[in-house]
Amino acid sequence: MGRTNARARWRAAAAALLAAGIVVGPVAAPAVADGSIREKQWHLDSMRASEMWKVTKGQGITVAVIDGGFKLDHPDLVGQFLPGKDFSGGSGGVGTYADGHGTEMSSLIAGTGKSVGGTGAYGLAPGVKILPLKINNGSVSAALPSDFISQVGQAVNYAVDQGAKVINISQGMDAARFSSGDVGSLTRILAEARSKGVLVVASVGNEAQSGNPVSYPGGLPNVVGVGAVDHGATVTAESEKGSQVVLAAPGMDIVAACTADTGYCQSHGTSDAAALVSASAALVWSVHQDWTANQVLRVLINTAGKPQDGSVRNDLIGYGAVRPRVALTDPGDPGPANVSPLATDAAAPSAAPAPSASASAPVSSVPSPSGSPTGVAVGAPSVQPQVEESSGSSSPLPIVAGVVVGLLVVAGVVFAVVRRRRKPAGQPDVVQVPPQQPMGAVPPPPPSYQPPVPPEDNPYAR
Repeated sequence: MGRTNARARWRAAAAALLAAGIVVGPVAAPAVADGSIREKQWHLDSMRASEMWKVTKGQGITVAVIDGGFKLDHPDLVGQFLPGKDFSGGSGGVGTYADGHGTEMSSLIAGTGKSVGGTGAYGLAPGVKILPLKINNGSVSAALPSDFISQVGQAVNYAVDQGAKVINISQGMDAARFSSGDVGSLTRILAEARSKGVLVVASVGNEAQSGNPVSYPGGLPNVVGVGAVDHGATVTAESEKGSQVVLAAPGMDIVAACTADTGYCQSHGTSDAAALVSASAALVWSVHQDWTANQVLRVLINTAGKPQDGSVRNDLIGYGAVRPRVALTDPGDPGPANVSPLATDAAAPSAAPAPSASASAPVSSVPSPSGSPTGVAVGAPSVQPQVEESSGSSSPLPIVAGVVVGLLVVAGVVFAVVRRRRKPAGQPDVVQVPPQQPMGAVPPPPPSYQPPVPPEDNPYAR
């Protein structure tokens, strides 16, 4: 992102903010690209996107993305954005950004790959249109919980009014930080969105190894909470666990368009997974436009790769890893139009941390491909686009020394914790490696909790 020279200053600022209760994430840094960007998008091959695209690319469906800003002129996203709206209270409008998170989520959903002669980053549903809705997720300024949840609610209402069928919220904040009034207000808005036929998809968070706190909006009723799995459909160590997990999707080594100087980033986490579930819903809905949100979700649940333990669902992977190809080729009975397939739509889970299988597991001292982006700085051939390691949690706030001092002064009053859903708190922000080191040299991922899904049920081996 052109921020390499500022890393030392950023680390110092990040340490001060952590002391004040602010959770921040690493800076993206360039990584090598030894082939086309599309070739690095393993999740598209594993999910057999090319086969699905013979049936549909998501045409006719609008997906609203609620995030911290968008690069509207990225070559892989030109023509994909509808006129959006800025709810953040900041300056510059929806097309300004402090990081690449919103652009990455949009790319994973609807990227066209038009850059570099058609070898850029593709979304799972490249026929979809994106409605970009900007909120203050901490990249605009320190965000109070009440402001965050209010802006999410406003954005959801706007998306519904604009005709979006799917709303992607790859954002979240610890449920314990919200007042009952704020939670009640957003819960009503989400219920109203579902009653109007809209499917809201949100990441469940990446703090499984840091207390596994319930996160909102991902843990609220009428939301499809999404966890992350790796190349073998194994739940990643960072992906939060609990009753809020409905589905899972790829969330490791995910390459997408972003706002870095190279134009591309590699990341991991439940943010990415939520975007892929949103795209999966759009693909199914584009073929069955007379279905309701309940029916689309029911088919995604029924066709998901089931948990290995034989249960209908569990708190690790929910109802399983999403398989949109199966949902398109063999959807089965979509069930009743007006009945939600989720019992949790009746009430929100407790804000208390859910039991975590990783509570006693050691946390890696370096970010890995399964958690937040590693920020690996390496060179790349000039004839190829570069991929950068991008933050999977929160992105750097626009911080200067004076702002840090001011935040520390009010730290006892304001506990602003806005966390992107791709990085466990407490991991280092950036990992430096010598130039020209290949992407494969980043540290290995932490161990996952769940054994690999058997081949016959593995959505990425069929």
